[in-house]
Amino acid sequence: MLSAHPDRHRALELLGRTPYGRLSVSMRALPFVTVARHIVSGGSVLLRLHGDFGYAQACDGNVVAYGADNLGDRREGDEDVWTVQFVGTARLFLPSGEDLERFGRPPRTADATPFRPEYLCIEPQFTTVHHLEGVPARQAAHSA
Repeated sequence: MLSAHPDRHRALELLGRTPYGRLSVSMRALPFVTVARHIVSGGSVLLRLHGDFGYAQACDGNVVAYGADNLGDRREGDEDVWTVQFVGTARLFLPSGEDLERFGRPPRTADATPFRPEYLCIEPQFTTVHHLEGVPARQAAHSA
């Protein structure tokens, strides 16, 4: 269920618990998903992407979805799973010094090329939060 505000505060709080998520957009009428670093600033979701891919430029001014979860962060005994998704218009922006500090050190490379950051701001228009309880954390099985 999409909502304008009821889950927004909870979703932003959950988003602050994990540093990376997935940005989804339609490019040339095809769905596309990429990884991004995020921070929450006020009611906005700020993203850092690798500039050489051209994704930030492609997203600028377009409606995008951004989602994150705790699937990779759970430990044995943690049986709660959450996912959040925000839908809104993305805009290129220049981060402040405080924003850059909060983003932390960028990756050295992306697909074997030097990482060149670009930044997007999403003002969420719709927010979705899903929470599952009683989901055992699985240890990775190794094949022989």
